[in-house]
Amino acid sequence: MIIMTTLKEYLDSTGCEEPLKDLIELIAKQADPIRKAFITNQSYVDTENIYGETQIALDKWSDAHLLKVLERSNLVKAAASEEQPDIVKFPNAKTDYTVTLDPLDGSSLVQVNLAVGTIIGIYDNGKIMQEGENLRAAMYLLYGPMTILTLTVKEGVHIFALNDEKEYVLMEKNVRIPEGKLYASGALKKDWTAKHREVIDHLEKEGYKLRYSGSFVADVHQYLKYGGVFSYPAFKGHKNGKLRLLFEANPLGFIVTEAGGRISDGRRDILTIMPEKIDHRVPIYIGSKGIIRRIEEMFKD
Repeated sequence: MIIMTTLKEYLDSTGCEEPLKDLIELIAKQADPIRKAFITNQSYVDTENIYGETQIALDKWSDAHLLKVLERSNLVKAAASEEQPDIVKFPNAKTDYTVTLDPLDGSSLVQVNLAVGTIIGIYDNGKIMQEGENLRAAMYLLYGPMTILTLTVKEGVHIFALNDEKEYVLMEKNVRIPEGKLYASGALKKDWTAKHREVIDHLEKEGYKLRYSGSFVADVHQYLKYGGVFSYPAFKGHKNGKLRLLFEANPLGFIVTEAGGRISDGRRDILTIMPEKIDHRVPIYIGSKGIIRRIEEMFKD
C-alpha cells in the first residue's frame, strides 16, 4: 500500500503559522463545491465584470461563494476579486491576511469542457495593493481530468491532487520548470507590436511548438510542467496588455518564480511592480528563466 502525503501533513512540515495553514486548507476545500456548480451555472448572464467582459453565472457564483467563505472564516482582513470593483473588507477578521482571487479563470471554456481554474494570492501584512514579491503564499486550483492544487508557501512548489475521499495528496514535490520548447501568445496577430512579432518569430525559428488553451491558469500549469514561454503582450489599443497584475500575473508569477522560472513584462520582473489600481494590467511573458532573459534582451535591443 502506497502512503501519500496529504496537504495537511505537508503544511504541518512547513514553517507556516497555524492560521495560514487553516486558510490554505479552507480555500483548497472550495474546489469541490465550485466544480459541482459547473453543471447548473453555465448560462451567460446580462452583466459584465469591471473589465467589460460578459459574465457567465459560474463567474458570479464562484465569486460570491469564495467571498462568503472568506468572510465567515474570520481569517481574512480584506479581499480583492476580479469580479468586484473595490476591495472587500472583513471587519471581524482575527488576522492580517489579505487575499486576491480570480474566482474562475477561463470560465467561458466550461461550456466546452476544457480546463479552468481558481487563482489565489495571500499576503500577511494587511495590504492588498503591494508588489507580488511580498506574497506569503500563492496557489491555484485547476479543474481538469483531475482537480489539482498547486501551492507555494515560499518553500518550493508542490502539486496535490484531490482523491475520491476529498483529500489532497501530494503528486509532485519541489517542481522545477525546465527550459522547454513550448510557446503561446494571446491577442490577434494583426494587433501585435513589431517587437512582440520579433519575439514570436525567434521562438518559431528555434523550434518552439504552439500550445494555447485560452485559460491562463491551465496554460501556465502546462508550461510549469514542460517549460517554454506563455505570453499575453501589449497589443494595438492595449499598451498594457489584457491580464491583471493583482489577480493573475502576481500569484502565477510567484509560483513560477518559486519553481525557478521568471515572469516579465518584457523589460522587468513583474513581481516588483507596485499596482496603481485594482484593475492594473501588464503585458506578460511567463515561463522558463532562460527564454525570458532572452526576450528581455530582445526588448532592450
